[in-house]
Amino acid sequence: MKRGLSAFNIAAVALGLAFLYLPIAILVIYSFNASRLVTVWGGWSLQWYRELFADTGMIESAWVSVRIAALSASAAAVLGTLAALALARLGRFRGRLLFSGMIYAPLVMPEVITGLSLLLMFVALNTDRGFWTVTIAHTTLTLCFVTVIVQSRLVGFDRSLEEAAMDLGCPPLRSFMSVTLPLIAPAIAAGWMLAFSLSLDDLVIASFTTGPGATTLPIRIYSEIRLGVRPEINAVCTIMIAVVTVGTIAASLLGKRTAMQRERAALAAQV
Repeated sequence: MKRGLSAFNIAAVALGLAFLYLPIAILVIYSFNASRLVTVWGGWSLQWYRELFADTGMIESAWVSVRIAALSASAAAVLGTLAALALARLGRFRGRLLFSGMIYAPLVMPEVITGLSLLLMFVALNTDRGFWTVTIAHTTLTLCFVTVIVQSRLVGFDRSLEEAAMDLGCPPLRSFMSVTLPLIAPAIAAGWMLAFSLSLDDLVIASFTTGPGATTLPIRIYSEIRLGVRPEINAVCTIMIAVVTVGTIAASLLGKRTAMQRERAALAAQV
């Protein structure tokens, strides 16, 4: 029985991993295909990467996406941290239910509804849609994710550290900047990275709120594949996968290094 169960588990894991990662592996392999036909293998080549870097339109769209993602993630990190502090520190204040509902609404609301709502708001305000409207929309989308991550860190935070700093004469603001902020910084950084990834990947909300001169990379890719998949699309997707993979590995190594440093500091304090 145990052997059969073990074999079943292995087969299930293998099928699950194949379902998730086999299409990505095929995309990466065919990005090095020498043939212009994406379904016909013509040998190994870097031709489409060279043509991709010569495509000024694609490069400009990628640069727009990176700028929007960086700005919206930074704004979401600040606002999400403040919202998490309010929810974790202020107790059951008047309007807490409404406030938390507004913060968490984008988590469960379909992106089509969020995008349409933002579009109607910008139209009602007579605001020209473009770079800044997409940035505001992505900040609205990603703020809730930062709030959830930072709030989970604040729930288990030892407030006696802040109280000790204030007992030693440290003002509340300086106590927060010197004690609390460094301790919750990993959660804020994790929220920023998640917000950056969500903004870089978004298509639905950006398509509702974008305008001339603010074509993001997902919109550019979607508009081109409607006429057929070009080999350059495989190349740009492979580069995005590589960037995300490197970022994930770097964040994991940094987290392990920080944990090891904390363990060493704890051992040194005990000695």
